[in-house]
Amino acid sequence: MVKIYGIRNCDTMKKALGWLDTHGVDYVFHDYKKQGIDADTIHRWLDQTERTVLVNTRGTTWRKLPPAEQNIDTDEAAIALMVANPSLIKRPVLATAKGLLVGFKADAYAEHFGV
Repeated sequence: MVKIYGIRNCDTMKKALGWLDTHGVDYVFHDYKKQGIDADTIHRWLDQTERTVLVNTRGTTWRKLPPAEQNIDTDEAAIALMVANPSLIKRPVLATAKGLLVGFKADAYAEHFGV
């Protein structure tokens, strides 16, 4: 089963969801804003990718954080910060049986799904 994590009204999410729909990929959508995100899920992601890939340091949520909170030096600190501020997670996060994709790039999706 494919599960895509993000925020519904994000432009990048709209592109990713549109790509999945166009290519007939069945998925379950998990909206951080409505459903939150738990530490166990993020921990599993960090088994597959680096925290620097998951944490969105370009968004307004990041810029609003005090410098002390921006100083993420462990996975545990990153997990706590993302659980408290799900908007800090790069979007989308696509979890499949084949692995994890972070962000949206049509060519990476096509390669991942073999289309």
